[in-house]
Amino acid sequence: MKIILILCTFLALVYAQDLRKTLPSTLSSDWQQFYQSLPDPTKVPPLPKPNDIQAWKQVYDVLEAPQIKRAAKFAQDMGVKTDDFHIAGVGVMEVLPKNYHDNHKILIYIHGGAYTFFSARSSLVSATLAANYTHLRTIAIDYTNPPKAKYKKVLHQVTSVIKALVKQGYSLKDIAVYGDSAGGALAAGAVLKLRDEGFGMPAVVVLWSPWADITQTGDTYITLKDAEPFFIYDTSLKASANAYADPKDQKNPYISPVYANYSKGFPPTLIQGGTREIFLSNFVRLYQKMDQEGVIVKLDLYEGMPHVFQTKLPHSHETKAALKKMEKFIQKYMPY
Repeated sequence: MKIILILCTFLALVYAQDLRKTLPSTLSSDWQQFYQSLPDPTKVPPLPKPNDIQAWKQVYDVLEAPQIKRAAKFAQDMGVKTDDFHIAGVGVMEVLPKNYHDNHKILIYIHGGAYTFFSARSSLVSATLAANYTHLRTIAIDYTNPPKAKYKKVLHQVTSVIKALVKQGYSLKDIAVYGDSAGGALAAGAVLKLRDEGFGMPAVVVLWSPWADITQTGDTYITLKDAEPFFIYDTSLKASANAYADPKDQKNPYISPVYANYSKGFPPTLIQGGTREIFLSNFVRLYQKMDQEGVIVKLDLYEGMPHVFQTKLPHSHETKAALKKMEKFIQKYMPY
């Protein structure tokens, strides 16, 4: 019996790896090569326990350095200008697009990394692309990574920056907000928080592959489990989710915005993602919830694309198409 169980486990791992390397013919050769070059996520060591701050820092430091190097070179090649400072006591990075002309409009960026990883500087590829395509002054918020801070503090940091920008003279109708992955969920959660506090809401929201439900609920957490190229929920995402928020709180709408009440209002929202993500159900459920409760919302999916594909191959056809749609969507609801 033990031999049978070992054999079944082995076959399951082989099957999963085959699915990750079995790619649709609809993908370009560049994307085919990208997928083939990825490491096997089943071999990634488990992440630390939720509250082991020192262990999380060690993993963070290993991941951060190469991302910063890649991002800095990309930003230089794309001709953006950057500056680091604080707003409302929170670290931010300003990204000014090439040939920038001030139109008193602003794009706020909230980076991903399962909350626990990356920073505004290591996520500069995303901010650079968004700034150059939208031509907007972009402010990337450098929130405190869990477990050094839990969701309430992180959420407060984001809303504090938005409130401070309004105090500086920006009208909410001149502010757009976007985020990717965990940052997408945090962007939606922060806007919901501002709404519920009676502060008001920005003009428009864009979400790239939002981790809109961190509780592993949804069809594609099962159906795409063995095709997802980056994540194994039980050994990676679950630990990050628990580092960000206690399991009993994880269906709080500010954490998992699929559970929010959108009939109270929400800005026009563009949700972008790929069909090869375990988060795909997150996008569909969030879209349906918003749409059924009266929000202007567009779900924009891309064949065979992985998580936050825009930053993986920035010069690909899919990335260019997605960024052009982002620009048009923002301009429609925040003209400039």
